[in-house]
Amino acid sequence: MAENNQNAMAGSAPAKPKPAVPGAAKQAAPVAAKPADSKSGVYKPPVERADPNPYKDSRISSIGAWFQERFYVMVPVIDYLKKKEVPKHRLSFWYYFGGLTLFFFLIQIITGLLLMQYYKPTEAEAFSSFVFIQKEISFGWLIRQLHAWSANLMVLMAFTHMFSTFFMKSYRKPRELMWVSGFVLLVLCLGFGFTGYLLPWNELAFFATQVGTEVPKVAPGGAFLVDILRGGEEVSGETLTRMFSLHVVLLPGLLMLVLSAHLLLVQVLGTSAPIGYKESGLIKGYEKFFPTFLAKDAIGWIIGFGLLVYLATVFPWQIGVKADALTPAPLGIKPEWYFWAQFQLLKDLKFEGGELVAIALLTIGAIVWVLVPFLDFKASREERSPIFTAIGLLVMAFLLINTYRVFAEYGW
Repeated sequence: MAENNQNAMAGSAPAKPKPAVPGAAKQAAPVAAKPADSKSGVYKPPVERADPNPYKDSRISSIGAWFQERFYVMVPVIDYLKKKEVPKHRLSFWYYFGGLTLFFFLIQIITGLLLMQYYKPTEAEAFSSFVFIQKEISFGWLIRQLHAWSANLMVLMAFTHMFSTFFMKSYRKPRELMWVSGFVLLVLCLGFGFTGYLLPWNELAFFATQVGTEVPKVAPGGAFLVDILRGGEEVSGETLTRMFSLHVVLLPGLLMLVLSAHLLLVQVLGTSAPIGYKESGLIKGYEKFFPTFLAKDAIGWIIGFGLLVYLATVFPWQIGVKADALTPAPLGIKPEWYFWAQFQLLKDLKFEGGELVAIALLTIGAIVWVLVPFLDFKASREERSPIFTAIGLLVMAFLLINTYRVFAEYGW
């Protein structure tokens, strides 16, 4: 009985492995189980990740390698810029006005930062700090004149760039958002001019701002907007502080965001040629954006800077007298030249409710203008659209004629 129990237990025990026979083949190693998804049990191969820096082995200088190791994500961008081309034709010179607008904006940033070191945006000290910059700081007068003239040239270049883009139909598909962002940039540039006009706190700026902020009151909700801009019922030191904060904080931040989007769209979508030029053989060829077109753009910047220095030294802006709210407004109060056309329209509509009609017309006109790419279906089909060309000519005539009328009546 005990023997049977021992035999049973022995039968249930695992058998001992037999000793290997010399010369016999080795037993194959057990195959590892393939990784399987814990939920479905389906085999998933390991993910192969690309090298985060595929340009690390390229042949460049030691300095270039140092920068490439840290900014390797910019290498594809630079390669793209090297491949980007700009069409050459008889209207190619209009392409440079966008770069000039950007150049004068950069001058605004540099000179504005320098002026901020001494300017004090308070009712008691604004004008005196303005005079101190003009007369006491070394080359302060030059920095102030460069800032004032570059603001005017920036707006002029922006208008020129806008109309050249319009008449060449560069807003057509797929560049609609380039046009919209460019229009927003123009509005922000005008906002810079309006908010910066009061900062010298002289008599002309004070009363011009008072007249300019009075206009929106006739529109629905306009009184609320005026209270926000003025910080009260009248133009005061609170208005100066608010204009300063808009001029140096809010507007630059908004403009940098929109400008980044605009430049990105320009690089991605490229530069368009006028309708029919490619089919008619009017394209003389293509030139590389980097460095050929960029080098030509830089030459335009140098010429623009020379013009800026000439205007700043030969035709300086006057200091004026300190603002006093108790004195009557001087004769001939008018806004800056880029608001003259709107100013003249308000003067022409003198009947009761005329200001509201003028505001409505300008608002509707601005909305239609920004929506032109979505309304001009012919241009999107690469067909000429003479109706929209005529609209552009009418808008340009309105601006030029009314601007000249104000100049003829008030002078510069």
